[in-house]
Amino acid sequence: MILQQRIASRPARAGADRRRHPAPFQGSKLTPRAPCASASQVAEAASASASSADAGPPNSSSSSSSPPSGLGGRSNVVSLLRSRGLVQEVTNGEELEVAAGLGPLSVYCGFDPTADSLHLGNLLGIVVLSWFQRCGHEPVALLGGATGRVGDPSGRSTERPVLSEEQIEHNVSSIRSLLVDILTRNSQPDAPPVRVLNNLDWFGPMSFLTFLREIGKFARVSTMLAKDSVRTRMESEQGISFTEFTYQLLQGYDFVHLCREQGVRVQIGGSDQWGNITAGTDLIRRLLGGEDREPPACYGLTFPLLVDSEGRKFGKSVGGAIWLSAEKLSPYKFYQYLFQVTDADVVKLLKMLTFLPLEEIEALQAAMVAPGYVPNTAQRRLAEEVTRFVHGEEGLAQAIKATEALKPGAATQLDAATLETVAGDAPSATLPRASVEGITLADILVAVKLQPSKSAARKLIKGGGVYLNNAKVSEELYIVKPSDLIESRLLLLAAGKKNKMLVRVSD
Repeated sequence: MILQQRIASRPARAGADRRRHPAPFQGSKLTPRAPCASASQVAEAASASASSADAGPPNSSSSSSSPPSGLGGRSNVVSLLRSRGLVQEVTNGEELEVAAGLGPLSVYCGFDPTADSLHLGNLLGIVVLSWFQRCGHEPVALLGGATGRVGDPSGRSTERPVLSEEQIEHNVSSIRSLLVDILTRNSQPDAPPVRVLNNLDWFGPMSFLTFLREIGKFARVSTMLAKDSVRTRMESEQGISFTEFTYQLLQGYDFVHLCREQGVRVQIGGSDQWGNITAGTDLIRRLLGGEDREPPACYGLTFPLLVDSEGRKFGKSVGGAIWLSAEKLSPYKFYQYLFQVTDADVVKLLKMLTFLPLEEIEALQAAMVAPGYVPNTAQRRLAEEVTRFVHGEEGLAQAIKATEALKPGAATQLDAATLETVAGDAPSATLPRASVEGITLADILVAVKLQPSKSAARKLIKGGGVYLNNAKVSEELYIVKPSDLIESRLLLLAAGKKNKMLVRVSD
């Protein structure tokens, strides 16, 4: 990944001339536009804040349910995240809380291009970045164009498969578009802009010797071996390769580079990233600090992994991952996955994945055990809020329309696009046009095996149990007309409430 020979074998990239000759290591240089307070300065501010809080104003109560305020009177982002169950571990938590109230911070979350889309498990990182942005801080999404070529051993029992250069570049491009779309669309008018960076920009031109001399000499092998992700793999039968062993050092240097060149002060990630994040804060102390200078105050924050009440990871289903990209998973299926979560999990997910006020979530929770509660009301709200965040209003409208389309008797106006959206959730069949137009509905029900015989089909029609394109049919000998076909090529049949069939008409 960092060897010049491999980089040279890739096709030419934009900015290649600039990357070919990396600038020498710059020590503790910080960009003027984003100065960083030193750790002692923030610690002094934290101490002063604590003393002030202990003293309190005259006649004030020491207890308060309101979280500490942050920028411009907004809630302090660290307290806010804690209240929603989005904080697992923090380095110097009190200092970070004070720093978040003193001024805007740049915070980053990394996304490795292991596929051409992110999935539901990655959504927490995007949500936390968005919370920082809503509280006045600058979000930075870091694409692992370089680290994706190495592979993160965290949370894995085997080594990740090596992707081709072309596949990695494609994945990076796809994930970049997805992140920009979600974070930009959900940005508030006065919020700091979103930045999306790629760590291949600084690792690509770096030689192996430069990496060892300027970065590797600051890493302590004993510390690297102590990381859970490394120790677990070393104790396994397969072990761990030198390539994956160095991953924590690469991610750690990302933090160093972003702090020094971009003024980034905070790294966030899932709880399985704690070792990689602390590798970064340790490198910052070693590379950007020294006998005659203090290192900048930088912090790491992890959030819990997204698991259900039984400890299983969310984001997986029988059909595979719950992708965020509409090209890989339709908004309808994304919506349906969230709509079907259990009562035991829905409140936690409302807190972690939505931006609804906690008071509103608590009201939903109370309603769930109150008389007259309509089942799945909380799940419907969860599905609506998260689908809107990921796919926008248009995607949510498509999901709701497709959901309604599968309800017999629904008034939803059907179209081919909607029916194709739900095709994976209803059996389908293909019939020649001559076997549909001018043919009785009973014959078609038998042809697609929704009914065992014509007499059974006619009996069901007479009893009001058959729907054609969501409209009830009561005429036993009803003949399907060309005008019944949706866009001249589709029919949606229902025999009873649950037996549905999408019929494609071929010429």
